[in-house]
Amino acid sequence: MSKSIFKFCPNCKSEDFSFENDFKFHCNSCDFVLYHNIAAAVAVIIKHEDKILFTVRNVEPDKGKWDLPGGFIDPNENAEEAACRELKEELGIDLLPKDLKYITTSPNNYLYKNVPYRTMDIFYEYEVNSNQINIAAEDEINELIWVTKEKIQLDKIGFVSIRKVIKDNYEL
Repeated sequence: MSKSIFKFCPNCKSEDFSFENDFKFHCNSCDFVLYHNIAAAVAVIIKHEDKILFTVRNVEPDKGKWDLPGGFIDPNENAEEAACRELKEELGIDLLPKDLKYITTSPNNYLYKNVPYRTMDIFYEYEVNSNQINIAAEDEINELIWVTKEKIQLDKIGFVSIRKVIKDNYEL
């Protein structure tokens, strides 16, 4: 949310506002305040033997780049529930929150339709018995690729948080 994207106060339509630290929108005319807070998201590192499953994004941002299954946490949903829901929606995988292993968190930037969302991505790991996984959300995922640790190319990964977590946790 910057003056180049938003031209008016959403409450009174004034052009007299500030956007402090890319976080706090304040209208000087009507005193309307909007905080552009961090959004919570989840990502799941699916492992099979010595490989990690990456999805190839079929949508912006970072269309064509490697990603992990996951997405934003819905209202009234905890992170584990969100991770299970996202795996079901994207890959048709049914699992329980207890099946997930917590890894870490990492901040990320998510530019969507010229609005920069800052997220806190929560990472989990899930080990599967078979590499036979199918795409359930073809609108979101173009392709699935299994990659050994040695062949991971960080520059092919779209989001900075995923690059960092893969690099830090898989000794690249």
